[in-house]
Amino acid sequence: MRYSKFLAPTLRDDPADAEVISHKLLLRAGFIRRVTSGVYDYLPMGLRVLRKIENIIREEMNRTGAQELLLPMVQPAELWQQSGRWDKYGSELLRFKDRHAHESCLGPTHEEVICDLVKRELRSYKQLPMNLYQIQSKFRDEVRPRFGLMRGREFVMKDAYSFHADEASLQEEYQTMFKTYQRIFTRLSLKFRPVEADTGSIGGSQSHEFHVLAESGEDLIAYCTHCDYAANVEKAVAKRNITAFVDAPLQHIDTPNVTAVEDVAKFLGVAKEQLMKTLVYQVVGGQYDGQVVAACLRGDDELQAIKLVRALGADEVMLAADTDLEAVGAIKGFVGPQNLGCKILLDESLDDAMGMVVGSNMLNQHDTGFSVLRDLPEAVFVDLRAVRLNDGCKHCDDGHIEHARGIEVGQVFALGQQYTKPLDVLFQDANGKRAIATMGCYGIGVSRLIAAVIEQCNDEFGIIWPLALAPFQVSMITMGKSERALNASEKLYQDLLDAGVEVLWDERKERPGVKFKDAELMGIPYHIVVGDRGLDADAIEIRQRAGNKQEVPMADVVKSMLAILSQAN
Repeated sequence: MRYSKFLAPTLRDDPADAEVISHKLLLRAGFIRRVTSGVYDYLPMGLRVLRKIENIIREEMNRTGAQELLLPMVQPAELWQQSGRWDKYGSELLRFKDRHAHESCLGPTHEEVICDLVKRELRSYKQLPMNLYQIQSKFRDEVRPRFGLMRGREFVMKDAYSFHADEASLQEEYQTMFKTYQRIFTRLSLKFRPVEADTGSIGGSQSHEFHVLAESGEDLIAYCTHCDYAANVEKAVAKRNITAFVDAPLQHIDTPNVTAVEDVAKFLGVAKEQLMKTLVYQVVGGQYDGQVVAACLRGDDELQAIKLVRALGADEVMLAADTDLEAVGAIKGFVGPQNLGCKILLDESLDDAMGMVVGSNMLNQHDTGFSVLRDLPEAVFVDLRAVRLNDGCKHCDDGHIEHARGIEVGQVFALGQQYTKPLDVLFQDANGKRAIATMGCYGIGVSRLIAAVIEQCNDEFGIIWPLALAPFQVSMITMGKSERALNASEKLYQDLLDAGVEVLWDERKERPGVKFKDAELMGIPYHIVVGDRGLDADAIEIRQRAGNKQEVPMADVVKSMLAILSQAN
């Protein structure tokens, strides 16, 4: 491609609205342009990278026997109503009516549509297992799109759906997809980590996320310093050192206007972990919809709200209003677990806790000497706390928990029959009986991967693309304006193309500094420099982006370039 004919509008300065490095560089290097909030044009340079990522994903998916198809982006409301997600999914689902007043949505994901297709075509267990995938645009009406391609409203995604006759088959495919994702992200030259994850709005019984490690990542992951354990903080578990406090009789203590954990601990001269805080929430969705529940933790711990949501089988929880507190017999600032008229869940770290300080549900009073087994015999224990730095690992005896930031680029789910049952995906099993298929789904954020790679691969001059993803393998830069240099460049350009090298020939009438800056900004891995000085010495310079350079005779440039590319792949 000749640069003078190529749509690659570079910018010298960082755009004012770009916050992270990938967003800045994608705009500056002419890969994308903003259309509206969270929606972008892919310019030719950006599309070339996108297609290379797609091709790697296709190769690895096809290698497993998965079959590619293409499903519609517009989905009828009836399917989502049948699965129960039409109202549950929330405001990210962009709903609309057509001219016939028929309700539809723009697909953020395709579980309903693929189930509808499979139920119409599946007859026998002999057709299973099957794995169907697509690479397609999705739309999620994000409340706050940001960071360019990292969190957009319209984005490109690879989503795959597998169907099985039994759970054992699903688990086998889950592991196959897990390993496939590891190969994909390795081929993309990413530093990544698979972590245990919450199933979120997709649902299911098991899930892993794949995170590209980067300080700009929106997700916080917890990992063990000794073993392979890692999880999203929404899912992470850990063990903490528990101080055993002395058992004592329950006693009311006046604590006038003292409500915060820190203030109560200071007032009573005890450690924060000796306090047991009781948080009261209003439940949305699930069997406790509209009810008030209480969650208890040690005073120095924080609640991980997603864990409470999952423990209740709810859609979300919100802090209860003052009127809700009064309705269950609690006093704001002095809430305790005793005699509350609502369901109570205690964090697992409170099992066998004694000698604790709790709210008394009376104004300006706390109770000391609280014993869980004695004073709350019906206690239900679940994991509610957010893991902390230096917590012990539950999976080994030698490690502790550290945190890292990550960009989620993929996730795999074992869905079971969450969608196949309400959508009637049935088949005839080996005994001739009708059975419900079980299901898995597997997603990769294809367009987000462009940004994730850049977050790891950049320097002060621009992007540093891994060779497998670079929009062009080589930038050939013609120095000066002499006919001799242009003619030599023209021949070399054609020879490189004939040899199968992806080359961008910068033959513009620009200063050499401008050409080199653009090549570095775009992240093209190799630069070939053709000018009168090199032609005179028969020494053409081949530079590696952010690396070494060498000089070779003009007649050997193509051979040398092919050897370099072969070694780099």
